[in-house]
Amino acid sequence: MIEIDVLSLELDDLKRELSAIGEKPFRAAQIYKWLHVKRAADFESMTDISAALRKKLSEMFAFEHIRPVRVLESSSDGTVKILYELPDGNHVETVLMSYEHGDSLCVSTQAGCKMGCRFCASTIAGFKRNLEPNEILGQLYETERVTGRKVSSIVLMGIGEPLDNFDNVVKFLKILESKDGANMSLRHVSLSTCGLVDRIYDLAELDFGLTLSISLHSPYDEKRSELMPVNRKYHIPELIRACRDYFEKTGRRISFEYALIDGENDSRSDAEALVKLLKGMPAHINVIPVNKIAERSYRSDRVSARNFAKLLNSMGANATVRRTLGADINAACGQLRREYEK
Repeated sequence: MIEIDVLSLELDDLKRELSAIGEKPFRAAQIYKWLHVKRAADFESMTDISAALRKKLSEMFAFEHIRPVRVLESSSDGTVKILYELPDGNHVETVLMSYEHGDSLCVSTQAGCKMGCRFCASTIAGFKRNLEPNEILGQLYETERVTGRKVSSIVLMGIGEPLDNFDNVVKFLKILESKDGANMSLRHVSLSTCGLVDRIYDLAELDFGLTLSISLHSPYDEKRSELMPVNRKYHIPELIRACRDYFEKTGRRISFEYALIDGENDSRSDAEALVKLLKGMPAHINVIPVNKIAERSYRSDRVSARNFAKLLNSMGANATVRRTLGADINAACGQLRREYEK
């Protein structure tokens, strides 16, 4: 069984693999261009590669593709939500969103999630496995093919915890920014994490230049541990120290996501504690009305979110309310996958 998917290889990896069978480095560059620039669907499409080498490639590498099984488009704002089937039958969601600066793609990094956040639909169905680099990258390539739209930025904020799939996500990012490949600056990439502190330090050392988004949701350890089990391992002071280190190492402002929940984290004292917690750090607070899911009674709305953001700003914070996109197609991640797999 062939275990290496050719789309998961960085250019230097591909050069080493081809060198082992006596091929020159320029062949790897040719193949890489076919994969990531011309977006070839198979080895046979690589017409300037000899038939003999194409045969060898098919024997050495897998070249599998994710497959769109449901495509929903919002009638109000053009948001497109796609449910992809992976080669082993698992499913992930991808969402294409339109902004003034261009189209942004929200990609998944795991099939399911093991973090257990109480308000998240992605975690309820359970964790299946990590996605390989080719499966994360495939969400970009297939979405551009399916929609005919060019993606200008990426957010790793779909199903799964990106830092729990650290090695595969790092490889995906390196392929994404490669000038011989997709050639997207990582300054156009945001990575959202629930706060795996050890991995935040590891990410800072790589200095990719991407934006780090922290799912915070409460300034209090007790409440955050109730909402997000990861906080029982990495308490808020540890998380904030890691965030300050990330800024010092990279110079990149951090975004803090705050899903507002009526009666849980929306009081004036919550706002005061949040502003105090982030004081002195160049940070942006993204207030989000919590997504409604059938299994939970958590509720909020845009009016409450706007009022909370206004309160934060009056205290000296930098806060905005996240724009709601694709509401008519339930564009929040996790819901379409659960409905389809039922």
